[in-house]
Amino acid sequence: MGKVRTSVFTVSIDGFGAAPRQSLEHPFGEGGLALPASWFFETRTFREMTGQEGGSTGLDDEIARKSMENIGAWILGRNMFGPVRGPWPDESWKGWWGDNPPYHTPVFVLTHHARPDLPMEGGTTFHFVTDGIVAALERARAAAQGRDIRVGGGVAVVRQFLAARLLDELHLVLPPVVLGEGESLFAGLDLPRLGYAVADRVVSPNATHVTLARKSS
Repeated sequence: MGKVRTSVFTVSIDGFGAAPRQSLEHPFGEGGLALPASWFFETRTFREMTGQEGGSTGLDDEIARKSMENIGAWILGRNMFGPVRGPWPDESWKGWWGDNPPYHTPVFVLTHHARPDLPMEGGTTFHFVTDGIVAALERARAAAQGRDIRVGGGVAVVRQFLAARLLDELHLVLPPVVLGEGESLFAGLDLPRLGYAVADRVVSPNATHVTLARKSS
């Protein structure tokens, strides 16, 4: 059975995984674009994902590329799919990435409002799950067929998986960015009590990469 993991999840030095007031114009919240821009946007991996050429090929790129390997299914919070809130007004919004998202697997989107499955180009199909993280994980396990399940975020979803001890591994990227406010990843979570400890740490010129793993019990 594959891992349930969150990979290359970028967090500010003061612990925020997103800035406040996310919108169509500010997908990471106001000021939150500094998180991925600080290390990810210049990598070859990101440029290939967005149809661009070139990009850096150092440690950050290697880590970003490996984070996309052996994934059989994704789980995302609704904000990671789009900025729409409340009941779906229609089915016109199809995600942040356009017609060919980078997932190329089944993607299970956590939401309180049902919506039909959404097949996209490149093998991605969005499935909208209204009965919580356990149900989403069960469906993702069946779809993944033994490969890893990547919990992509956002912050609230990662917190839920940590609190329920459902994440096997959490890889954080810590760039030299301070947000001051936003969505706190760790507030109120006692990671040692939940069984998580630092398993690995490497440093690139742009960020510190820290991997937390859950101890078997």
